[in-house]
Amino acid sequence: MTDSVMSKAATMEIPINSNGDTGALAEDDSLEQAAKLQWSLDEKVGSSRGTRDLQQVMVSGPNLNETSIVSGGYGGTAEGIIPTGSIKGPAVCYNPEFNKRIPVTGFGPNMQHSTSSSSMTAEEATRGVAVEKYEAVKKWGLNTYKCTKQMISERFGRGSRTVDLELEAQIEVLRDTKRKYENVLRLAKALTNHFYNMVQTQHALGDTFADLSQKSPELRDEFGYNAETQKLLCKNGETLLGAINFFVSSINTLVNKTMEDTLMTIRMYENARLEFDAYRSDLEELSLGPRDAVTMARTEAAQEQYQVHKEKYERLRSDVIIKLKFLEENKVKVMHKQLLLFHNAISAYFAGNQEQLEQTLKQFNIKLRPPGADQPSWLEEQ
Repeated sequence: MTDSVMSKAATMEIPINSNGDTGALAEDDSLEQAAKLQWSLDEKVGSSRGTRDLQQVMVSGPNLNETSIVSGGYGGTAEGIIPTGSIKGPAVCYNPEFNKRIPVTGFGPNMQHSTSSSSMTAEEATRGVAVEKYEAVKKWGLNTYKCTKQMISERFGRGSRTVDLELEAQIEVLRDTKRKYENVLRLAKALTNHFYNMVQTQHALGDTFADLSQKSPELRDEFGYNAETQKLLCKNGETLLGAINFFVSSINTLVNKTMEDTLMTIRMYENARLEFDAYRSDLEELSLGPRDAVTMARTEAAQEQYQVHKEKYERLRSDVIIKLKFLEENKVKVMHKQLLLFHNAISAYFAGNQEQLEQTLKQFNIKLRPPGADQPSWLEEQ
């Protein structure tokens, strides 16, 4: 009989409304008796069955944040229903088999509040970075547009530009001087390469003469004289190459570092001049417009930008004047020393005056590595 009652209870459905109450059943008292009998049998099964039922409720049951928690078992009455909205702190679920409450993690208003706060903070930070990038791109685009417009106006003769005749003449002289010094540097490097090859050839020729003097007894003296001459020329050639290399290094520093640094400042000055004229033209156009509130506000903003770029232009103009002055003094001092070195070394070498050639290197503090040095000489590094 028990089996038939349980089978009947298992095949029937018990409707449950959204609040956990049992719905209206048909007038059949056997259903209620079957439910009570099933509950009593479940209590006798043991803790394993209770744990499995609890896990089933926890996994497949309704959302605790949206429904209510019933303090009893399946067959409990409507009394003891606790709305989850009134729970403060972590949610709990009561298990009658273990006679204790089990906390349910991952729920509750505190965790929702911290999650929403962190998401809002990250969103605000991202929005702030985006606004900064937008403002930077907007400012760059506006400045580029104004400068491009000014440049086109100047090239077609429709716009005016600020001109400093004296300073621009000095800048043009510097650029022409740099081009000429670059040509001197190129020719000096070519002379160094050719002369190095000649010294290497003299060295090989001297070794060949010395070898032939040992193997040709009848021409021992003649080969010996030529071998000594070529070795002496090779030694003097290495000394001259040391002087020419020092000359090339100094000219390279003057052209590609000192002059280039000044020209970089000049390029910055020319860009500042273009920006200054662009904002000056913009201010002049606004000054000729109507005197309404919008135009007056734009004119005031343009006046501020004009003043900023004017100060930048004047500061860079002063820097260019100072650098041109110091560059001219440095150029005269360096070239006076290098040209004197080059003249004395070339003259002494082709005059065959070995003593004067060595004295020239001592005068300009040029030191050559000895032939037996551990590190390779500058000739080997070519």
